[in-house]
Amino acid sequence: MSIFRFKSRETADLVMLQAHGKRMLEIVGKDPSGPGVIQPSQMPAAVDAIHAAVAYDEAKQKRLKEEAIQRGEPPPEFEAVSLRMRSTPFVEMLQRCEKAGVDIVWGV
Repeated sequence: MSIFRFKSRETADLVMLQAHGKRMLEIVGKDPSGPGVIQPSQMPAAVDAIHAAVAYDEAKQKRLKEEAIQRGEPPPEFEAVSLRMRSTPFVEMLQRCEKAGVDIVWGV
């Protein structure tokens, strides 16, 4: 089982399973295939991108549930841990690192 370990001088390491770390990086527009960095100047856009992805994900789930109910079918089941919950520690790390002016790195 592979993991992503996000590191900064401002926070403790943030560890995510590979699938979840990869999704976070894709949401913020970073290449998950190798080492990388998010600089403080990129962090506000990264936070905005995560918030937009969470809103999209939640709206999609709500729509799918409503459509199933209208068809008289049981509503679909989704992962127990939502994108909102998975992304919260990463968003907090981004915000703290932006305020401190330090990079977040992974794969190093």
